[in-house]
Amino acid sequence: MSDVNTSSTPAPAPHANPTWLTATIAGAFGLFYAYSVWNAIGNLVQAAQLPTGLNALGWFIWIFATAFPILIFAVGFALGRRRPPHHFFLIMLTGLALVAVFWLNVVAYTALNTPDLLG
Repeated sequence: MSDVNTSSTPAPAPHANPTWLTATIAGAFGLFYAYSVWNAIGNLVQAAQLPTGLNALGWFIWIFATAFPILIFAVGFALGRRRPPHHFFLIMLTGLALVAVFWLNVVAYTALNTPDLLG
């Protein structure tokens, strides 16, 4: 005889993460992501109040710099919420590193090309 299980009972579902742990990890990283959004909004408002204002490229760069951390947080949360907690932590950390590199690129580009962004 073989040891194959021929019963019709389904295999047990993988154990889900506790909601409090997922919420704690997401909330802790969410604060860092929100900080980058807040910085982008602050710089957008500051640049828009310049006497010459912003042209289309300036608006695009600062609005995208505001939306990018939100998008990365949403993708990281969607990818990691059903994984083990340490995987979720690493996915959110990787996303935060990506946001940080993107932010440095935006700051460098706007600092070096300020006249091209003004109306």
